[in-house]
Amino acid sequence: MLEIRLRQCGNCVILDLSGRIDVDAANLVEVVGQCVRDGYLDVLCNLEDVAVIDYMGVSVVVIAYKELINHQGRMKFVNIPAHLLGVFAISGMDRTIEIYASEDLALNSFKEDKAIENIKRMQLRRRFKRLPIDLKIELKSKQGGLSECLKVEMLNLSAIGAFIFGCNKFKLQDEVTLKMILAPSSEELELEARVVWIPDKGIQLHEYPGIGVEFSHLSAENQQKLIEFIDRNISLSPSD
Repeated sequence: MLEIRLRQCGNCVILDLSGRIDVDAANLVEVVGQCVRDGYLDVLCNLEDVAVIDYMGVSVVVIAYKELINHQGRMKFVNIPAHLLGVFAISGMDRTIEIYASEDLALNSFKEDKAIENIKRMQLRRRFKRLPIDLKIELKSKQGGLSECLKVEMLNLSAIGAFIFGCNKFKLQDEVTLKMILAPSSEELELEARVVWIPDKGIQLHEYPGIGVEFSHLSAENQQKLIEFIDRNISLSPSD
């Protein structure tokens, strides 16, 4: 039987595992799922006191690992006993997961990951300018159905996303389709996007109702059209 003890270190949850990781270790998946629901997406599994892991147990670990990855989280491993490393090697898991020799090294790796992510995010913001604009667009659910907002206003635009005002029919992670015309072209541009931000009515009333979207499956050609449109209009805008 697998026993799990939880500890917290900052935004990271440490799972101290002991016993057996086998077909009866579904509680690992349940615990990781609860971590996700509670908003903890960095999980460190300490296997120091695990006596046995079989191939069914590896499948349990994979399910728990995917649960975090699917929610943009991370699962790392520490203190894997030598007699268990062979199972991870034969299954190929040692080429997928991150294994650390000490808890301090593992915890620091989470911080390093976040620092790298912040640098990449800043670089992305510098690369793609954001254009304030009042542009009428058509917005509807990618899946079809009743979720649509026709002729709403796009208030700002970048080559990676946009803020759209006047629609409250969508929720976070919804996939949407935007249709717009970028003057002076008469061509209708259709873009796929995902809802990544919804303003809070209580504290962001001037931006409500609205949604922030991130473009997805954006072709290089369409992204170049956005960049050229933004650059052309920024150059025409009066300077401060």
